[in-house]
Amino acid sequence: MGQKVHPFGFRVGITEAHRSRWYAPTKAFYGELLIEDQRIRNYLDKQLNRKPPFAAVSDIHIERTREELKIIIKTARPGLVIGPKGAEIDRLTGDLQHLTGRNVSINCIEVSNPDADSKLVAESIAEQLAKRASFRRVMKMKAEAAMTAGAKGVKIMLSGRLGGHEMSRSEDIRMGAIPLQTLQAEIDYGFAESNTTYGIIGVKVWIYKGMYHEVAEGEIESKAAGARPRARGRR
Repeated sequence: MGQKVHPFGFRVGITEAHRSRWYAPTKAFYGELLIEDQRIRNYLDKQLNRKPPFAAVSDIHIERTREELKIIIKTARPGLVIGPKGAEIDRLTGDLQHLTGRNVSINCIEVSNPDADSKLVAESIAEQLAKRASFRRVMKMKAEAAMTAGAKGVKIMLSGRLGGHEMSRSEDIRMGAIPLQTLQAEIDYGFAESNTTYGIIGVKVWIYKGMYHEVAEGEIESKAAGARPRARGRR
């Protein structure tokens, strides 16, 4: 049987940094902070990705110090996260301070190329499937858009009652190279669910962007310890 490995989890600690960066003062406190991180992610996803106007948030990084909880939001529409004169980001900061009881600061990083971001591509496909678009046409269109945006390879897989058929199945499309077992290959993986009238359809997207040593310095979102991907040196 084929054994499936999460592309991000496969590379954490080798070429990818953790999405939550902090140390718990005690072993017992670790679980509380972990649950708090999940609550923060769920809240931001509900506020920014599930309610109009959709802010197209692709990733959320969390950093903690003794004094501050820092949240880094990667979004294709930073103007919607910040709001007029910073009103929206102030509201989010206040809500998160109330939720966690800590001093919170939020930074926004703009996703300059949303067509090459796997999470945003998956969410876009899920949204169109919910509007009863043809799944084959949507898959082909998004795969071609990702390749045009500079990806070296893309794979999109849909699973569920495709087209409203009685029997669920999986369909996929592949373009270019997807070297999943190469640790030095930067594979961006995204997942989304489409709530259709005949059930949930799962959307998985893999985008191969090249090797880690080719990543431009400007694409690194934080200078904190362990916050940037790195190329593993050859021995």
